[in-house]
Amino acid sequence: MAGRRAAVKAIDWIAFAERVPPNQKAQFTALKARSDAIYSKYLSTPEKPAAINFAFYKSRLANPALVDEFEQKFNAVKIPEPVDTYTAGLEEAQKKAQADVKSFVAESNARIKGYEEQAAVYKSLPPTELMTYDDVFAAFPEMKPDKEKYPIWPHRPIE
Repeated sequence: MAGRRAAVKAIDWIAFAERVPPNQKAQFTALKARSDAIYSKYLSTPEKPAAINFAFYKSRLANPALVDEFEQKFNAVKIPEPVDTYTAGLEEAQKKAQADVKSFVAESNARIKGYEEQAAVYKSLPPTELMTYDDVFAAFPEMKPDKEKYPIWPHRPIE
């Protein structure tokens, strides 16, 4: 049972409460109260169950051989504890998720840097009402008209 007590994981209720939407606060409060009640009941139980005093029963019963038989059978019973097969998988998934988050943050920082460079270009431009076509084409070369394809830009070709 000592292993069972060591396996109990603490819940960060403060961080949990920060993520609860306002319309679900009552449900969160009920969950926390129920969890606290179960945890206090768990802590009130002894780590090891009280030992059975077989000598007392031998002295009180007419057939002590029966008590010996019960004692042997009681000591022969071994209750298997379930094997934890999920913790390793959860820890591996958590490591993978953390790696994914780190890569996402790195990619986001690279995008932010690109956007900041683009914003610096826009901030360095003169006001739009003072810009000429040459200023626009210098700042945005992709907008420059193709004189070979459209020789008399901005007018339509004469048919």
